[in-house]
Amino acid sequence: MKIELLPALSDNYMYLLIDVDSKEAAIVDPVEPVKVIEAIRKHGVRLTTVLTTHHHWDHAGGNEKMLRLMPGLKVYGGDDRVDAITNKVSHSNTFKVGSLNVKCLFTPCHTTGHICYYVTKENSTEPPAVFTGDTLFVAGCGKFFEGTAEQMYRALIEILGRLPPETRVYCGHEYTVSNLKFARHVEPENDVIRKKLAWAKEKCSDGEPTLPSTLADEFTFNPFMRVKEKSVQDHVKQTEPIETMRRLRKEKDGFKVPKE
Repeated sequence: MKIELLPALSDNYMYLLIDVDSKEAAIVDPVEPVKVIEAIRKHGVRLTTVLTTHHHWDHAGGNEKMLRLMPGLKVYGGDDRVDAITNKVSHSNTFKVGSLNVKCLFTPCHTTGHICYYVTKENSTEPPAVFTGDTLFVAGCGKFFEGTAEQMYRALIEILGRLPPETRVYCGHEYTVSNLKFARHVEPENDVIRKKLAWAKEKCSDGEPTLPSTLADEFTFNPFMRVKEKSVQDHVKQTEPIETMRRLRKEKDGFKVPKE
């Protein structure tokens, strides 16, 4: 499989997912359809599928125009509020894009209908990929607009966290530097966070993305995936992972990101 990152709006990412064998492709959250068309032409692929993670305008707002430009596309999503949806999916639903297997993971919290898409290829040595929208970010997670700490714990730890550790993580926004500054605030003694932050700052100053991450890496620097760790629990004076998740999210919602 081949995945091209397509930056959109101010800090969003769309992803062109290509099955190299069949030249069939899917696009994740095509909020800027004209950029998508350009990428399809550049790669010489046949777009058949739209994968929508959730209904927010900066993810689903381009769907109707995408369909006008390319009639006949299948639009997958987990929420009736997703614009132009043709195929409503739920947890563990599977379908194919060429020879690639796509499995839907229901991760409600940021929105009640949020879906992550887990992509694998049979008999392949390359690692799987997961498109996590606004559920899991590099070193962070989405705001709990329509859900609870229990739901985000289930999404991050019990669903995404149980995928193979080498799975590549492609999220919805470039929030890595600010997320790592919060992670550093939570765990000031964590060297992995310090090194990752220095790396991410350099990437961003060069105009390069900080993606993909991997699930294995997220468990080393993402406070929301480290809610079982004593160092993270101590920061919010809790001993229970879900309550730690709740307190962390509340703290991050009011966190003033330092300049450095």
